[in-house]
Amino acid sequence: MMSTRSVETPPMEPVPRGNINGAGWKRAMSAMKRREAITAYLFLSPALLLFVVFIAGPLIGAIVLSLFQWDLLTPARFSGLGNYVKLLSDPVVLKAIWNTFVFTFWSLILHIGLGLLLALAVNRAMPAPLKYFLRTAYFFPLLMSWASVALLWKFALDPSFGFVNYYLGLLHIKAPDWFISPQWAMPSLIFVDLWRTLGFTFIIMLAGLQGVPVYLHEAARIDGAGAFQRFRHITIPIMSPTIFFASVMTFIGAFQIFEPMFIMTQGGPGDSTRSIVLHIYETGFRSFQMGYASTISLVVFLVVMVVTLLQMRLSRYWVNYD
Repeated sequence: MMSTRSVETPPMEPVPRGNINGAGWKRAMSAMKRREAITAYLFLSPALLLFVVFIAGPLIGAIVLSLFQWDLLTPARFSGLGNYVKLLSDPVVLKAIWNTFVFTFWSLILHIGLGLLLALAVNRAMPAPLKYFLRTAYFFPLLMSWASVALLWKFALDPSFGFVNYYLGLLHIKAPDWFISPQWAMPSLIFVDLWRTLGFTFIIMLAGLQGVPVYLHEAARIDGAGAFQRFRHITIPIMSPTIFFASVMTFIGAFQIFEPMFIMTQGGPGDSTRSIVLHIYETGFRSFQMGYASTISLVVFLVVMVVTLLQMRLSRYWVNYD
């Protein structure tokens, strides 16, 4: 019978450890934090580089340039606050700002209202092919370039050979001179912009509607709530963050409108459709007043920033994030 002998395990030598409260521990923690900071900045560097090159850099350049008079051909001359003084008494700038606010107001109202109505219509129970077709049809104009859309509608609404006026004439309806009349030029541009960009608002609203829990509507229906009551007390509060986002994005986009005015009306007739961005372009690249154009662009930046901050401030009274 074989005898077994106990195998003794040699004693473990203690692992040398430094003083955890001493300088070694602090150096190790400092090195680890430094590595984490370097890693974080490496991940953030692409976004920071884009911010510096395309936002912070041009903003600082515009601020500096607004203090000079420069025509791109001769050396810049320092003028101090001369461009700002000129801005306050320039009637064309004031008219362009007013036109831009009018365009933005109606664009905001129509985009939010019609976008929500279209989303409600598509979100109803219907065959899947029809739902996909409607989504595509509403969103498709957004895929077209502004140049093609502007030329399309400029041809369609032409008072001489446009098909819109032709069919209105068959109905014995006197069609207005859409882009020639000072009364109809701005409404025509608002309609064209709405036709092209409504799909963006529609998609946002549809996504918000699909996030409304169905069981809330079912519970309210059991309690006797009608369709309008459910829409007012359930759909709108839950969709308030979506509506807020859509309103902010619509305002920012509408206040910087440029392409339809530039292609379709050139700001006319009589400056009735001159937007502030169109005026900046003409001041800088047609009149070669780069300093003054930079001053006007800073006004656009301040208006967009102030109105956006005001929207965010007021959102706490009606936007529900619960």
